[in-house]
Amino acid sequence: MEKSKVLIVGGTGYLGKRLVKASLAVGHQTYVLHRPENGLNIERIQMLLSFKEQGAHLVSGSLDDHQSLVNAVKLVDVVICAISGVHLRSHQILLQLKLVDAIKEAGNVKRFLPSEFGTDPAKMENAMEPGKITFDDKMKVRKAIEEGGIPFTYVSANCFAGYFVGGLCQPAQILPSKDSVVLLGDGNPLAIYVDEDDIAMYTIKAVDDPRTLNKTLYIRPSKNILSQRQVVETWEKLIGKELHKSSISKEEFLDTIKGQGYAEQVGLIHYYHVFYEGCLANFEIGNEGVEATQLYPEINYTAVEEYLKRYL
Repeated sequence: MEKSKVLIVGGTGYLGKRLVKASLAVGHQTYVLHRPENGLNIERIQMLLSFKEQGAHLVSGSLDDHQSLVNAVKLVDVVICAISGVHLRSHQILLQLKLVDAIKEAGNVKRFLPSEFGTDPAKMENAMEPGKITFDDKMKVRKAIEEGGIPFTYVSANCFAGYFVGGLCQPAQILPSKDSVVLLGDGNPLAIYVDEDDIAMYTIKAVDDPRTLNKTLYIRPSKNILSQRQVVETWEKLIGKELHKSSISKEEFLDTIKGQGYAEQVGLIHYYHVFYEGCLANFEIGNEGVEATQLYPEINYTAVEEYLKRYL
């Protein structure tokens, strides 16, 4: 079967650049939206040029220019959006409504994969404020997609390994200590961690797969369904040393959030739901979803232990 032509919006971002790489590797004709907003950002411009050298097509278009989006969308079969939904970087989720409008007008898109890639927002209707805004905004985009009759795949990739594994699941830490660690509560609720390159590859594998059409693709590598305590023990085994452990109770953690800025509060509430409540692994995948490692066993995903070896 001929592979779909893929447009990636947000292709120079943290996940977007990996999606471009994976799409090219799998053999899709890959288009990357080049937004004038990049301006004089030399690193992004050079990244775009490197994509072009690897075989990608650069398409000029802006989320603030409806016709340019329509023109870009008409070139492809599948649209993947990877613009940031993290408040500490830049929360742009609702900008996708402009992309939804363009896709509806173009009328040719076989599938849209919006910027999700984290916790499944459909499971987070009872999330705490202000963290709830991330999930609410993603659900607004889903509503627009479904009301517009646009075929979709939603990707729930859980915890990005770079942000969570590297810091042993501690907020504001991205490198593992060889001395001490703070456990969130008892450190026992399960979470799920996925290497960012693996997220990109599973996503690209799904774009032409009828099994993922109008479904949520959950990425749940069995070796990477671990508690914070298990992540810490994996690191201790690698360094041959036991870390000094302290802990912060649920009440203390929530109390520390109050004095933080808005963006920090949003992120810390997400940590609370993941590491105190276990929101990523406390439900079974229903008929509305499929699991990526079962669909694509040929992908040799990176286990948490392998991921941690890079920090030795």
